[in-house]
Amino acid sequence: MSIIDWIGFIGVFQILLAYILSILGKLEKRDLSFILLNLIGAGMACTASILMKYLPFIILEGVWTLVSFIALLRYKKST
Repeated sequence: MSIIDWIGFIGVFQILLAYILSILGKLEKRDLSFILLNLIGAGMACTASILMKYLPFIILEGVWTLVSFIALLRYKKST
């Protein structure tokens, strides 16, 4: 596996981990951990997609990163 694969793999793992923990009731969508797992994971997956020049996932992960960043700003505003 290349470094690009590892970046993408770790990013996707973080997104899936946030989702699974949310489904299991271990994390709420407003928890900082949930927001950061999505933000960092989507950012890493987007970076890997950019390096692979795969536009559909650049758009998907870019939007996911943006939405997670907005959630982080809202979290910071509420604390």
